[in-house]
Amino acid sequence: MFHDLSFENITIETPSDIESNYAIISINRPDRLNALTIPLVEEISTALKRCELEPEIRAVVLRGTKNYTKKPAFSVGADLGNAYPKGIKPNVPMHMSYFIQMFHREFDAYNEFSKPLIAAVDGFALGGGFEITLTCDFVIASKRSLFGLTEINRGLFPAGGGTQRLAKKIGISRAFRVLYFGETFSAEQMFKWGHVDFLANDDQFEEMVHEKVKWLGNAPTTALFSMKKCLKYGTRCEQLGLIMEQLGAGINSVSHDREEAKNAFAEKRAPQYKRY
Repeated sequence: MFHDLSFENITIETPSDIESNYAIISINRPDRLNALTIPLVEEISTALKRCELEPEIRAVVLRGTKNYTKKPAFSVGADLGNAYPKGIKPNVPMHMSYFIQMFHREFDAYNEFSKPLIAAVDGFALGGGFEITLTCDFVIASKRSLFGLTEINRGLFPAGGGTQRLAKKIGISRAFRVLYFGETFSAEQMFKWGHVDFLANDDQFEEMVHEKVKWLGNAPTTALFSMKKCLKYGTRCEQLGLIMEQLGAGINSVSHDREEAKNAFAEKRAPQYKRY
């Protein structure tokens, strides 16, 4: 289903590869600890757009490559050794603002992806890598993982959504600490603060990722779609959110998934959710 697309910085595993109803997008620059470039983040967006339209793909895992050459990493953030896009001058404020806007456009696309999007973090999730995990619905992490927005250590500004999405996720006071001091934090600490949702022993990480995402891949799609829209956008305004709940419940009530659930209950069998 991705045969017509060519990627240099990511790999895709589809349901036929893993015998389940989800896809895996892996950042694949192991020699650079999966450092981010504009072409790389654009490739992730392209892959997610295709996943939106494939009914066989019910959820997506975003992760770093399993085949690391140095150390395991989700991503250590922007590749500072990578040349800026043509025409961008790093010493011109307007140019740098536009450069960050390019990242924002792609990260916003991840945040707006309508199916479950799960960050599977094994190793470093720093800078822009950490910020990508903030665009996902939830985070599964191995205990050896480290998180941080360390830009201040190089006199830089974490501008991939870190000042906004992080505060909403863990609270303003904790976000100040993460941003101001450039520290790295263990997966256990991020679990306590509410950014990591599932914490796995290193040798059980792959099994946990498969278990959680397979469940979502077999869950009722229309309900998941409606819940995600309500959570992502309805929470911005309480009254609007309640109206979105009403609409979501109405849409879900006539879905194939809802009919299958009713029939399965009556027939005392497990439901089989197969389509939208």
